[in-house]
Amino acid sequence: MGSVVQSIDTVWILICTVLVLLMQAGFACFESGLVRAKNSINVAVKNVMDFCVAGVGFWLVGFGMMFGLSAGGYLGMTGFAFDGAPDGSPATAWLMAFFFFQLAFCSTSTTIVSGAVAERMSFRGYAITAAVLSMLIYPVFGHWAWGGVLAGEAQGWLEKLGFIDFAGSTVVHSIGGWMALAAVLVLGPRLGRFGPDGRRIEGHDMPMATLGMFLLWIGWFGFNGGSTLALNTSVPFILVHTMLAAAAGGLAVIGIGWVRHGVPEVQGALNGVLAGLVAITANCHMVSTSSALLIGAGGGVVCYLASELLQRLQIDDAVDAVPVHLAAGIWGTLAVALLGETSFFPDGHTRIEQFGVQLAGVAAAGAFAFTVAYVVLRVIDIFLPLRVSSDAERIGLNFAEHGASSALLDVLGAMEAQAARGDFSKPVPVEPFTEAGEMARRYNLVLDKFNSEVKRREQVANELRDARDVAEMANASKSQFLANMSHELRTPLNAIIGFSEVMNGELFGPIENERYKDYMVDIHRSSSHLLSLINDILDLSKIEADRYELYEEELDVTEVIASCERMMRHRSEEAGVALTVTIEEGLPFLMADKRALRQILLNLVSNAVKFTPKGGSIALESFMEPDHRLAFRVSDTGIGMAKKDIPVALEPFRQIGKDSNIYTTEGTGLGLPLTRALARMHGATLVIESEPGEGTVITIRMPHARVLKRTERLAG
Repeated sequence: MGSVVQSIDTVWILICTVLVLLMQAGFACFESGLVRAKNSINVAVKNVMDFCVAGVGFWLVGFGMMFGLSAGGYLGMTGFAFDGAPDGSPATAWLMAFFFFQLAFCSTSTTIVSGAVAERMSFRGYAITAAVLSMLIYPVFGHWAWGGVLAGEAQGWLEKLGFIDFAGSTVVHSIGGWMALAAVLVLGPRLGRFGPDGRRIEGHDMPMATLGMFLLWIGWFGFNGGSTLALNTSVPFILVHTMLAAAAGGLAVIGIGWVRHGVPEVQGALNGVLAGLVAITANCHMVSTSSALLIGAGGGVVCYLASELLQRLQIDDAVDAVPVHLAAGIWGTLAVALLGETSFFPDGHTRIEQFGVQLAGVAAAGAFAFTVAYVVLRVIDIFLPLRVSSDAERIGLNFAEHGASSALLDVLGAMEAQAARGDFSKPVPVEPFTEAGEMARRYNLVLDKFNSEVKRREQVANELRDARDVAEMANASKSQFLANMSHELRTPLNAIIGFSEVMNGELFGPIENERYKDYMVDIHRSSSHLLSLINDILDLSKIEADRYELYEEELDVTEVIASCERMMRHRSEEAGVALTVTIEEGLPFLMADKRALRQILLNLVSNAVKFTPKGGSIALESFMEPDHRLAFRVSDTGIGMAKKDIPVALEPFRQIGKDSNIYTTEGTGLGLPLTRALARMHGATLVIESEPGEGTVITIRMPHARVLKRTERLAG
């Protein structure tokens, strides 16, 4: 009968071991889904590698260090390269099943680290980390807490104190969590995770991560249920408690995230379930169903708070392995004393006494596992860097570490290559029937549209360039024509003006015939007006062709204005318009073209005279503005113009209201355009303010660079 029972127990342990091994698939899916696609293959392969390292390492030294005959309660000293009982007796089927079960536990603890250090730890560095954990840290602490399980009596020093950790909240999960914390501190955060432009790095495949969580959840029934090492009446209770704690942990984190952020967070929910499972692992055999719910929910809350703390401290755990396995593991271990049935406490311990023992176990795990892991990894990192290069991290460890690519990585690489070359003429390759292929196809549609638009704009640019060349040729021809015509017209006009002046002079005597006298006056006036028009046309043409040259000199503004006043005074009196000239005292000298400045002022005053009715007034002023710019202002009480007509007045050969009775004066419309052009050549601004029936105010402001203090002039 005993052999039958043992056979049933052996089968039960083997079934549970397979469930625990299923957790490896869960870890692979969970961690691969929570990292970026460019690192998913690397994470998956690390899960394969650490299982291999843990399996061989635990067989070689781990099992003997953990369950061998104890040296003072600190280390097992027999049973290395396992092939039988630590005491030298031959192996039995049950012993083989026990070894297999414990090997699965060791691999679980080892795998915890891979998620925390994902996306920046080298494959070689992770292999070393897995070996240190599975062949040193895990079996040593395992001996302290579980060393006498195989022998049937306490051997480890924590075990002798009465430390309770039924399925490994601390032995398996916290030990893996302490190792993970040490590793992420040595490695530092991922690029772009923290800092001024830091951001949360989202996983690429949450459904895959969810599948991983469910595989872990299912595997956990073997993890906790198999820790009885027998198929007895406590197994159903353990499985129910495990289920309830996981559900409570998930609900707790979903609720917290929903309240704080208004949405149920996906990764938080997954981690909440796992935290509930970790928390119940130490006490699932000794709590009630209500306590199991409370412990699971507490595990979820502790996990959430620990995750927030790591972010504030800028400690980068890629999948929150430390909050899930370390923080929730500590809570579950302490919950043994807080919520467990006191009948399970050894040596008649009270809750306070048992809490002290549990706290000692938690502290011992942290002091030993974290210290050894941190020191060993820091020393290794000095001689053999554990972190990949920044370039490898940017392109992803799939390619950098394994030469592995994917359709998505190929598409992104093609896009980056195009951006680097600046050549978007060729489409990126399309992998059919994949999401990456669909993305590439859509990107190629954008490229087609972009290239079509570039060609269209190039065609338009060529057409505009041709039109510009034609216009420049026409403008050059016009300028040449105007220059030639002005020369041909100036000679006879000067002769006509000269003869008209002579005929009114003393050479022939005064003309007595009033009609002939009027004719002569008209000839002189028309010829002078025509000569002025030709000069304006030639000047404007030179400015447009960029052939007008300024002859700059230091000008006394007072003298220039005085000369203009002498020329315009007679004309304003003839028109019956009062002309007032105001010059502020102590005006500085001005660096400008004297002829051009005089032309500007004469044009403005002449326009004011033309458009101011008899009896009106005109003011010519020169003054310094508050910002130390020298200004000229011509204002009149003339007919003014509407705002919409001001741009028209600035166009050559345009006169506003030509078809109406508002503007009846003669002119060609060149005065204001030429004035503005000459002002711009000096870097000056021209501002027109006008209202119909109220008059016009035109202000020209010279730039600071052209205003010279008198002391500067004298020094020069």
